[in-house]
Amino acid sequence: MTSLLAVSGSPSPLSRTALVAGHALERLSAGGFDAAHLAVRDLPAAELLAGRAEAPELRSALDRVAAADGLIVASPVYKASYTGLLKGFLDLLPQAGLAGKTVLPLVTGGSLAHVLAIDYALRPVLSALRARHVVNGCYLLDSSIQRGPDGQVALAPEAELRLFEGVEEFVASLPAAPVVSRA
Repeated sequence: MTSLLAVSGSPSPLSRTALVAGHALERLSAGGFDAAHLAVRDLPAAELLAGRAEAPELRSALDRVAAADGLIVASPVYKASYTGLLKGFLDLLPQAGLAGKTVLPLVTGGSLAHVLAIDYALRPVLSALRARHVVNGCYLLDSSIQRGPDGQVALAPEAELRLFEGVEEFVASLPAAPVVSRA
């Protein structure tokens, strides 16, 4: 079974980004994929900031990335880029840490002025980590994402469509069989 992992880099416990990533994972799970979520904010901060990849919780998180066939890398836009929290985690990956993997960048932000954060900030890092394929990113406005009273996400119709077009492209771009990395 194809293994997919969403890595969300929002420091907020009420993250819209994590909600949207979870929503995408629900759709992928319903489609028969083994899909899981890794919220970087739940990792031990001291070890993450010190770059201690050998720390047990960080090693486990890095192993989850290594085992995944595809990744959704999700972040809110902070200062025209992805979060420092996500950057700290991506910096722990080996140089070819995304080799053989298909990646969907998923970014949320308050203004369309930040839509280029995908192509000018996030995509270069994902490519430098040697992702097999980085599909077109999905950018959603914060105003199109609501948390329902049950804690579930409610997306505006155009945001729902944009998200699932991105997810469909991601699925279509996954390798037919797992690719063995030569990391």
